[in-house]
Amino acid sequence: MSKSKAWISAFRLRTLPLSLSGIILGSGIAVYNGFWNSGIFTFSMITTILFQVLSNLANDLGDAQKGTDNEHRVGPERAVQSGRISSREMKGAVILFSILSAASAAWLIYIGTQNMPIEVLYAYIVLAIFCILAAITYTVGKKAYGYHGLGDVMVFIFFGLVSVLGVYSLYSKSFDWLNMLPAITIGLLSTAVLNLNNMRDIVNDRNSGKITLAVRMGSNFSKLYHSFLIMGSFVSMVYFLVEIKQELAFLGLLPYLVLFLHVRKVMSTRDPKEFDPELKKVALMTFAIALLTSIGLIAA
Repeated sequence: MSKSKAWISAFRLRTLPLSLSGIILGSGIAVYNGFWNSGIFTFSMITTILFQVLSNLANDLGDAQKGTDNEHRVGPERAVQSGRISSREMKGAVILFSILSAASAAWLIYIGTQNMPIEVLYAYIVLAIFCILAAITYTVGKKAYGYHGLGDVMVFIFFGLVSVLGVYSLYSKSFDWLNMLPAITIGLLSTAVLNLNNMRDIVNDRNSGKITLAVRMGSNFSKLYHSFLIMGSFVSMVYFLVEIKQELAFLGLLPYLVLFLHVRKVMSTRDPKEFDPELKKVALMTFAIALLTSIGLIAA
């Protein structure tokens, strides 16, 4: 594999649809409520992509440094683990994408907080800093929170609450409590993707000292937890759609037909390797839910 292909692989572009789901849904809800700004949408997407790539590169580096990425790992081989990219090169990439993420976030905050109180500007700056730190410290550092069972909480907060509520507030210059429901939906589904990843690697993570929530709960309880995440996201989205009373937006529930079959598959799975294709399924269905709901709202 060439160097350029190794870097593209390290970016893990297949994770982008999931990370963009909250931005798309938050933007769709904003348009439905009469708010739109193409600059906010563009730089929200760019900033989210940069945050996600930064997270992917940092995870590649951190897991390799801690020995978690080894010959016993069930998932795809990573760049530093394989030796195609050195630790030094990966550190440089993490620094570069930290700078790019900060620059993009700064411009997004600048254009998004016009005519808003200065306190809001400061709040978004602090939030952007936390996003960058969270992306890096999931696996990097002596106190990496992903190694202490906190990954699920952070994914729920940043992929769900911050993404949906944060972008909506930039458009509308206000906060709507009803939007907590779709934010919870995206947050729970994003957490389900992480949980699948952790269930897949539960044996190697346990042996490597990476104590994820799946490691703490064990395989059987992790499956029940996974079912709760999927069903909880469904209930939250249905509640939201019933509240806004827009029939076309119910298009966003169609992907749950796939997710319900997915839950059945997870509950019956015994070989951890079989969780890997299910990761892509949940990620794409989350993206489909966000996109179809947004289309339905905009068309209403």
